[in-house]
Amino acid sequence: MQKMVNYFHPLVWIILCGTIFVRTASFMAIPFLALYLHNELEASPLIIGITIGMAPLFSTFGGLIGGYLTDRFGRKSVIITTVFVWSLTFTGFAFAPSAIFFVVLNALNGLCRSFFEPGTQALMIDFTENEKKRRLFSVRYTAINIAAVIGPLLGVWIADFSSPAIPFAITGIMYAMYGVFLFVVLNRYEMKQNKLSNTQHVFTIFKAVFQDQKLLLFIAGGILVVLGYSQFDSTLPQFINMNVEDGVKLFSYVIIANSITVLALQLPLTMMIEKMSIYTSLKMGIIIFSVGLFLFGLSDSAWMFIASMIVFSIGEIFCFPMMNAVIEEIAPEDQKGTYLGAAQLKNIGGFIGPIFGGWLLTSAIDFMFAIIAAVMFSSIFIYRKALRTS
Repeated sequence: MQKMVNYFHPLVWIILCGTIFVRTASFMAIPFLALYLHNELEASPLIIGITIGMAPLFSTFGGLIGGYLTDRFGRKSVIITTVFVWSLTFTGFAFAPSAIFFVVLNALNGLCRSFFEPGTQALMIDFTENEKKRRLFSVRYTAINIAAVIGPLLGVWIADFSSPAIPFAITGIMYAMYGVFLFVVLNRYEMKQNKLSNTQHVFTIFKAVFQDQKLLLFIAGGILVVLGYSQFDSTLPQFINMNVEDGVKLFSYVIIANSITVLALQLPLTMMIEKMSIYTSLKMGIIIFSVGLFLFGLSDSAWMFIASMIVFSIGEIFCFPMMNAVIEEIAPEDQKGTYLGAAQLKNIGGFIGPIFGGWLLTSAIDFMFAIIAAVMFSSIFIYRKALRTS
């Protein structure tokens, strides 16, 4: 245990524990946003859809700006400012008088995430030795999954004993607490960041980033992977509901199977992944991911859907941490945040995926998951080309 504690710099452990804390807070509220809008504010499906879509939309493109700002003005100032703005945003959710306010607030939520994620990842990278960076991304992914299990359960429990708006208010308070904590802690450490110079303006940096063919190929491969993964919470629940009696209940078991698999196997598989090349890990993850998707299409019973999800989740463990690790590896020392922010563009797949999957659900349901599996599998060739590009 002591060996593991000493594996990362103390500041890295602080950020990882903070990730669990604030992600738990976020998972208490955000998964129930659509239900809150429908039940409490009687929002139309159109407004709900627009509201939910604002966060990934602003997060995708805001990552470019957020990453640049952390490289230009420093991780510490951007992270701390963002946390306090985020706190106000969640507090706004609790007191917003009508649904239209939620459109703006969830856009701010996505923007804050796009500033915070590249900043905290780059900060941890600054304090981590090269040979430990791959494990860092895996441990961070485990932290997020721990929060994904705890947060929704807390949100349901709190809402049962109080107003449905209270989880949003508590989330705002938790983010403010974390902001104060970070302000105290980060001022105790001397930052190790290589900042961009005053002459390297935002448009110059973006131009250089988008001329990096290797980065663009990694983003393209990531878009296809995220497109496939997005079926998890878009078409899969609908498909299960169409094929199995009491599908809503079964889908909750499928979610639990995903969380348990990731938490149980993340560490042992990470030990194995560290002995592989990044491309081998990505390739294995994409293949397993694709097999899991294909098996969903063949499933017609509870045990088959759960078994397919276990396969799908193993692919997730192999693939997702490496998608960030490979971006960090190619990024120049003074542009880590910018590159990690640009990598957020892979989330375009999360916007395209539900639309593409929804179309297949109505026009080619028998072949839907086979087609999506083939699309995800094709990302292997894009990653291979990226890694061969000088």
